[in-house]
Amino acid sequence: MEGEDGRLTVSLLPERSADNGGIGIGIVDSDLTSSSESTVTPLVIFSTFVAVCGSFVTGCASAYSSPAESGIRDDLGISLAAYSLFGSILTVGGIAAALVNGWITDLIGRKRALWLSEAFSAVGWLLIVFAKNAWWLDIGRLLIGLGIGIICYVVPIYIAEITPKGVRGAFTALDQFSISCGFSVTYFVGTVVSWRLLALVGFVPCVVQVIGLFFIPESPRWLVKVGREKEFEAVLQRLRGKNADTTQEADEIRDYTRTFEEQSRSRFLDLFQRRYVKALTIGVGLMILQQLGGVNAFAYYSGSIFESADFSSTLGTQTIAIVTIPAVAVSVILTDRVGRRPLLMISAGAMFFCCLLLGVSFTMLDQGHWKNVVPYLVYAGLTVYSISFSLGIAPLPWVIMSEIFPINIKGSGGSLVTLANWFGSWVVTYAFNFLFEWSSPGVFYIFACFCAANFLFIATLVPETKGRALEELQASLAHFK
Repeated sequence: MEGEDGRLTVSLLPERSADNGGIGIGIVDSDLTSSSESTVTPLVIFSTFVAVCGSFVTGCASAYSSPAESGIRDDLGISLAAYSLFGSILTVGGIAAALVNGWITDLIGRKRALWLSEAFSAVGWLLIVFAKNAWWLDIGRLLIGLGIGIICYVVPIYIAEITPKGVRGAFTALDQFSISCGFSVTYFVGTVVSWRLLALVGFVPCVVQVIGLFFIPESPRWLVKVGREKEFEAVLQRLRGKNADTTQEADEIRDYTRTFEEQSRSRFLDLFQRRYVKALTIGVGLMILQQLGGVNAFAYYSGSIFESADFSSTLGTQTIAIVTIPAVAVSVILTDRVGRRPLLMISAGAMFFCCLLLGVSFTMLDQGHWKNVVPYLVYAGLTVYSISFSLGIAPLPWVIMSEIFPINIKGSGGSLVTLANWFGSWVVTYAFNFLFEWSSPGVFYIFACFCAANFLFIATLVPETKGRALEELQASLAHFK
């Protein structure tokens, strides 16, 4: 119905559907834009900073193997095959952690999950710093993989659960921004310091986060889930400010949590109930298509792609490292202004054209045409691809993943989604060299097809989540007739 100002407003109080037991949204006279839902307090900012320190570690881990390769192989005398194992074992740790990261985060809480992840990562970095042989390196890299396998889930979840809805997208997108910063810093520092000192670049933010975790609150939504009501109210008040009225937000969180918990009891198989099919399809689809669009193939093998096109790999990879940070920064600014869907569609569409350009470029190279022009086309294609990816497809699937799953299936849903992401990453990074050897143009045409599929997927299935309360959004996705 209409309020006093003539606007149609929506109540977030859950309603049972008489037909199917689903959850509905009631239309009542209320104003959802309360001050407590739009105020950003210093505690929210500091808590987000502490959380994204873990994301910085993820970026460091992803970039480490490239600048460290020559130093490690020379100092420890390991073969190319042994070093390839060292680089790829990070993904093995990530896949293993993805199987349980949601369950761990629900069981021990968001803060303790961050502590656990940094314990793995910190020990892993120290093993690399003091490595005496390949075994030390592999065990250290595996532990870092386990750590960032937990981080990649819990960081966006924690940020989404503590921030007001009006800035939730931008704050959650800082996760990917921090990853990009860690990647670029590690790449550039790696050109001037030894591989042992470079490992300390990843270790330092682990220490910063562990110390910072003593000063930030637990997620209020997790506190409600485990029945710690008094602590929930106190934490929510701290996050929204001493003078903010949090009554409505607290009631909505409490009521929705209870309703979802009554409908299913957090068993893994509950994730596959009919009411959660849409949320699950959106989450898994975005993550799989993100990876099958070729992002990690470009991130891991951009140097060899540039060399195959007779372009300077140093200039090319440095350019990519530079442009990703401002591109993700633009995404952070626009996420809660433009919306998730437009940025995702622009990003996927631009990636499609870049992959198409790369395919055409290598086709011309194979046929001996435009040999002087093709290197610059490849440089432009890879650079614009990196910008386009960072603008939307990089951060926003993680933002949406943190928003769409109700509290009762957030753990199992998050685990499945991150597992899909890590598995897709492994498939692409493992298969790329074989596909590139089979047909250098063909592999880019394949990536272009997946980017086009991602565009269509977003256009037809992904809802706009900008400015919607988590509970309202989750209930609308779970409702069916």
